[in-house]
Amino acid sequence: MMATLILQTCDEERVGARDICKFLADYGAQLMASGATCIRLDKNVRRIAAAYGMDAEMTVMPRHIHLTVTDKISGEVVTSISKVPDTGISFAQNTELSRLSWEIADHKMSYAEARKRYESISAGGGMSAWLLLLLVSLANASFCRLFGGDLYAMIVVGVATLAGYYMKMLLLSHKMDIRVVFMACAFVSSVVGATDMLFSIGTTPDVALGTSVLYLVPGIPFLNSFSDMLYRHYLCAFARFADALILTCSLSVGLCAGMWLMKASMF
Repeated sequence: MMATLILQTCDEERVGARDICKFLADYGAQLMASGATCIRLDKNVRRIAAAYGMDAEMTVMPRHIHLTVTDKISGEVVTSISKVPDTGISFAQNTELSRLSWEIADHKMSYAEARKRYESISAGGGMSAWLLLLLVSLANASFCRLFGGDLYAMIVVGVATLAGYYMKMLLLSHKMDIRVVFMACAFVSSVVGATDMLFSIGTTPDVALGTSVLYLVPGIPFLNSFSDMLYRHYLCAFARFADALILTCSLSVGLCAGMWLMKASMF
């Protein structure tokens, strides 16, 4: 009786280790792509595996998830590797995928329903691109104000962010290399941001120029790399830090090119 309770799963008919392993590998890859740290990924995957009567051992690589699942009943061992998709960071998707792991564990969700929910979350369109464009522009203009920018500087930064972020969406939709995208967007935003200095519109043109590219700073990869290092996921920590550093260098190249073109200087 006790063994029956322990081995009971969420489905009326027990799901095999092969299906669970493939599901968890895909789930982990999607969760990592949405911006989750390695510790969250590890906890969520183990939580789901335990709910279906499985043990999971995972190796998180910079571009792949290597997962091995062991069936506690049959002893069957299955390994699956899933590539981390280039979907971009999404806090909404990160939250929904984490919530799914708790729903599976707490509410004994069936495998079929869990798979359906996962595919729905993965295919979700998220926030409207136009609304996101507007909110990013307003947020960066607010950053300008936090750094002491006046009203004119805020307007210039808002327009610079609008132009740069729109270009970012456009270039990414055409599968352009992310490093080239960062250079191009930083160049466009710095050129627009330098107009405050060029035409002496306001009293804080240096703030306008300096904050015009803040929306491109890869803060989440930097934070995630630090978190992964604390939890001894050194390989992913180094990879994320290197990616963030390269993007920051790309941003700097675009900013310097824009300043050179506009003959502008923040010093």
